[in-house]
Amino acid sequence: MALEPLSIGVCSWSLQVTSIPELRRLLDRLGVNVVQIACGDPHHADWQEGDRLPETARAAGFILTGAMLGFPGEDYTTPQTIQKSGGFGNPATRAERLERFAWALDRTLALGLSDLMLHAGFIPEPGEPDRKPFLDTLTKVADLARAKGVTIAFETGQETADLLRRTLDELKCPNLKVNFDPANMLLYDKGDPLRAVEILGPDIRSVHVKDANRPATPGTWGEEVPLGQGQANIRQFVQTLKKVGYRGPLCIEREVGDQEQRVADIAHGIRYLRECLAS
Repeated sequence: MALEPLSIGVCSWSLQVTSIPELRRLLDRLGVNVVQIACGDPHHADWQEGDRLPETARAAGFILTGAMLGFPGEDYTTPQTIQKSGGFGNPATRAERLERFAWALDRTLALGLSDLMLHAGFIPEPGEPDRKPFLDTLTKVADLARAKGVTIAFETGQETADLLRRTLDELKCPNLKVNFDPANMLLYDKGDPLRAVEILGPDIRSVHVKDANRPATPGTWGEEVPLGQGQANIRQFVQTLKKVGYRGPLCIEREVGDQEQRVADIAHGIRYLRECLAS
């Protein structure tokens, strides 16, 4: 099945499913067939299928857009805890996370995919002592992925668009791209999502569609809200994506509420996003 330009999809972990049949049932209920799928690591989103996940998912009739990796030990309690524990930020966990990343590359290929998404971690600013070791790690990530024919898309939000742009330009790795999430720019208070699309446009490989409001108090989380109810300006966000030439899938992500609430919010999001695309 071919993927239409700007197809609406869903992030599997947002539905809090634990099996492929459950994912199939909820996607049918939502009326969509496009999904960005969690790799299956127990930290991020476990699957009852275990090692049989790839073959089961391939047989389910989904249009899979890419795989998502989370690392054991990542702590999203506060912005400060995830800054210490996220991605490849902590030198003490880089070696084991590179091993987990290598596993995820094989899982991505087994799923029949060539795109893997993840948070790189909080990228050090130019002049900070850990910047070179951090970028050396991202170069290893690119090299491991290139050897497998996989493109890596770093999710936005934990740094400004300017810093991510400068970092990608310094790395000069053609298989390192961007998974753009406008709400994360607000939740982490890292700038204007629309301006960020303009800055990162040529390297936007995939998109999470999520809405949020900025934090009321610096150093705390912003608030995630249903699509169209926050400060991401989703309608203009879609138009800006079109302006920079993005034609890939639009995968709705929702990370607040129990499963029924998430399904309801995602159903609303699908309706709202269809309106945005039609306008």
